[in-house]
Order: sequence, then C-alpha cells, then structure tokens
Amino acid sequence: MRPIEAELLSGSALYRRVVGERMAGARESVWIATANVKAMMIEQRGKWRPVVDLFSSLAARGVALRLLHAELPSRPFRAAFDRQARLTEGGLALKICPRVHFKAVIVDGAWIYLGSANLTGAGLGAKGDDRRNFELGLCTEDFAIIDRVSALYEAVWSGAECGPCKVRDFCPDPIGPPDPPPSLVKLGRARRIGR
Repeated sequence: MRPIEAELLSGSALYRRVVGERMAGARESVWIATANVKAMMIEQRGKWRPVVDLFSSLAARGVALRLLHAELPSRPFRAAFDRQARLTEGGLALKICPRVHFKAVIVDGAWIYLGSANLTGAGLGAKGDDRRNFELGLCTEDFAIIDRVSALYEAVWSGAECGPCKVRDFCPDPIGPPDPPPSLVKLGRARRIGR
C-alpha cells in the first residue's frame, strides 16, 4: 500500500464536483462506468436540463464520450438521447456489460471519481439532499489509480473480458467474441536437420 492524495465527497458535493466542474470542463475525454443510467437532470446556464444536453455540448467541442453500463438505460434517458442527433450519430459511444458494477468517471485521462454513485438523479445528479441516495466517492489525480481503472475500463470496453465470461449467455449484446476455437494446428515431434 502507498498513500494517495484524494478528496472524499458525499451528497450534493458529488454532483457539483464530478458533473458540474469536471465533466462539464472536460477538454479531451469523459469515460463513465455505471450500473444504472437514468435521465438525470443537471443545471446548465440557470435551467434544469437532461444530462444528455451536457453530453451533446461536450461532443460539439470534440470531447470523446464513452458510457459503459450494466443495464438498459431508462426510457426517459433513451428518449432524451434520441433527440440529440449529435449523440445518436456517434457523439456518445455506449456499451453494455451486465457485469459492470464499478462506478467511475475518468476525465481527460488525468482525473478520476471512484465511488458508489450511478449515473442517476439520486446518485450523481442534482436531486435535493432530502431525496438523493447516501453516496460516497473519492476523487484523485493519482496516475497509478487512473491507470488501473482505465485498464479495467478498456478491457471491458474492448470485449477482452467477453471470451471467458460465465454470464455471456445472458448478455443482451456481447461486446467481444466468444473464446476462439481450439487451434487447428497439430503439434508433432520436432525434426532435426541433419548436418
């Protein structure tokens, strides 16, 4: 173990720091991992808007957006997403894996939130303190932590974890191929070349 510098957040501070400051201020990329995806509302320019509006404005600035989730997004999220041509045309890449349960937001590959909050109004959203879930999370710029979480994220995102997965039969949309078939090459006895 080694010490790391991190900030512990809870309640509405999660929304303010993770969504309002870091996600909204992204310059290059935002990778989100969550079990649940709902049509969470956020404040933008004094108005309450669906989070997909933020995603659309980030995509317009050229920010690469990825959303890795475990369950089908809620109908209101899908409806709001479908109204954003920029997102439906590839501005927000989505992949589903029923085994994803970690919650993370990686911004520009240099800052990370790790915690319990899903991408929902009661999790990372702007719900009032008397209606939100009791959530905790750590934020850090520690590159060793970011690298480990990014490696897991990329392994799931790329489908590298799909082949040996034991719940593949229940997966609604496997990301990667199943295990490759056994090699058709038969290995025989080594032959020595005479001198």
